[in-house]
Amino acid sequence: MKTRKSNFFRLGLIAGSLLSFSLAANAQAKKAAPLKLPDPQNTVRAIVQSGKLDDLRWPNFTDYRIHLENFYRPASYALAWIHDGQPTTRAQELIAIFSQASNEGLNPEDYDSLRWTKRLAELTGDPTSQARFDVALTVCTMRYISDVRIGRINPSHFKFGIDIKNKKLDLPKFVRQLLADDTDIKKEFADIEPNFPGYRATRAALLHYMELAKQDAGSAKLPAPSGIVFPSGPYDGVPRIAQLLKLVGDLPQDAIVRDEKIYEEPLVKAVEHFQSRHGLRPDGYLTRSTIEAMNVPLTTRVEQLRLTLERYRWLQYDPNESEVVVNLPGYRLYAFEPGGKLGFAMNVNVGDAYDFQTPIFENKIRYLVFRPYWNVPPRILRNEVVADISDDRNYIKDADMEVTTPDGKVVTSGVISDAVLQQLRAGKLSVRQRPGPENALGLVKIIFPNEHSVYLHDTPESVDMFSEEERALSHGCIHLQHPAELAAWLLRDKPGWNLERTEDAMQHGPNNITVNLTRPVPILIIYATAVIRKDGGVNFYKDIYGHDASLESALAEGYPYP
Repeated sequence: MKTRKSNFFRLGLIAGSLLSFSLAANAQAKKAAPLKLPDPQNTVRAIVQSGKLDDLRWPNFTDYRIHLENFYRPASYALAWIHDGQPTTRAQELIAIFSQASNEGLNPEDYDSLRWTKRLAELTGDPTSQARFDVALTVCTMRYISDVRIGRINPSHFKFGIDIKNKKLDLPKFVRQLLADDTDIKKEFADIEPNFPGYRATRAALLHYMELAKQDAGSAKLPAPSGIVFPSGPYDGVPRIAQLLKLVGDLPQDAIVRDEKIYEEPLVKAVEHFQSRHGLRPDGYLTRSTIEAMNVPLTTRVEQLRLTLERYRWLQYDPNESEVVVNLPGYRLYAFEPGGKLGFAMNVNVGDAYDFQTPIFENKIRYLVFRPYWNVPPRILRNEVVADISDDRNYIKDADMEVTTPDGKVVTSGVISDAVLQQLRAGKLSVRQRPGPENALGLVKIIFPNEHSVYLHDTPESVDMFSEEERALSHGCIHLQHPAELAAWLLRDKPGWNLERTEDAMQHGPNNITVNLTRPVPILIIYATAVIRKDGGVNFYKDIYGHDASLESALAEGYPYP
């Protein structure tokens, strides 16, 4: 036993000595070996997984985090934009593109335009510095590509019925392709822009107005007229009007204004042109609304063009299809042939009467109804028609209407009794107006089935609804100035359906007849307060629903955009 204990004791001493030697050797090795710098790939991964980089103008990139993970992970989070410690040619090209983002109607600072010079100067061999630079460039690149392609803000945020899902790109794949030496980055970016003429024309107008705004900076505003200034009348703002209208192209550069105190030709003609571009009656009179439009800063006009470009990026465009476009602020409808050629345009009225704004959405026109009934919508019935009946029990008879059951059975078209009125108030009965020239829908309605119960339609024969400057007059539907022309255009590929037959169906055909289109025609109800004219000039319109203000406010919040 004594011997065994001695052996255990000796073994313990030996083990302790070996442990002490091992610890000492490890300590010496650690002291002698240089410290290992952080792995840039680990740093990239950590930044990407955090979804935040304080170096960015907008540090929170959680909305792009999955895209960055799918970009970096297949390459084991290796640096994409730095080679041998230096930014690649591709990186430098992208930084240059970011600095010119304003030419696309975007904000260069959204892509850190003012920060890249310092980043390049401070880029060192430190892996952390390189990783932060690399991720910052990837975030800005993805933001820029997405913003050019589908806009910064999803239209669903404003409850607009426009779907951008089918326009989205595979960002990781697209950005990875940009790394190739033979990639033309500018061409790749040009290919993902909206490919319809209106977008390109608006972008060109934006560049022009950006220059005009610089030239007009600091100009004094026009004095408000005491009343209406008619041609040959005195007005102290004549020199400023001449200066402004020459600048924006309404007055020829070589035009001579003989008297700086009297408002006369050639200014009158130039003012008429200005009025026609701003949704005003082109009478040449210096009204308060005309002076107010002239006093809008050109920087505001620049912003209108930018916001229009933003909305255009939401839209899908197929150059092989015909298309109907309604622009709400301009009170105009455009019918486009395949290839983007304008077939015709007309004035329209849109919603806002009684707080019924026309919604913004995309759909397809599927059929027309000639000599339709007007089924009074429940909200109008409840808020207006019932009140009219309460005031005048002959209202239904005089308006050529009928009270019906929910399944369409006529209850009465005469004097309304207390019992019927009570059922109308309770929502148990409906009201419709008989077909005819005085029907609220006129003689034709054009249907694109939608949740808003909005459609295009004619107007009563005795009502002139298209002579006003501001035509937000409907309950949400869109009134057509020339309904027969649009109906014939939509039916032009159906044998026998020309303008003459369309007019005959409206005036003399049977009531409530449906005619299906051969193939559905896309319709876009859009909101653009800046529209490019055929002559290259720009029509500017009022922000009738406040959508420009809402979009501008949301954009000011920065990333992550809703």
